[in-house]
Amino acid sequence: MPKVNFIDVKGELVTVDANIGLSLLEVAHKNNIDIEGACGGSLACSTCHVIVDEKDFNKLEIASEDEEDMLDLAFDLQKTSRLCCQIIISDKLDGITVTLPKATRNILLED
Repeated sequence: MPKVNFIDVKGELVTVDANIGLSLLEVAHKNNIDIEGACGGSLACSTCHVIVDEKDFNKLEIASEDEEDMLDLAFDLQKTSRLCCQIIISDKLDGITVTLPKATRNILLED
């Protein structure tokens, strides 16, 4: 079973087991990692924004245009930023490390 490393907003490392085929957002929620995911993974917000470690970034599928559009709305966007609802766990992602940003921007709650 692949392992995923989350670095939370306090800088603490949490390593969890991840079932193949789940999204990284689902893995986070199953393990009580504090990632909002306001739209439930439907690619309609940026509240599941994570920063992927540079050594792991090239293991990911290329982001879709829709994901890129949502990332433009994310707080503290980085060159390795992704929406974790769009990262699907596979064996090649074993050991991936992602950092949670210090804040999120929930456009679903904005007027």
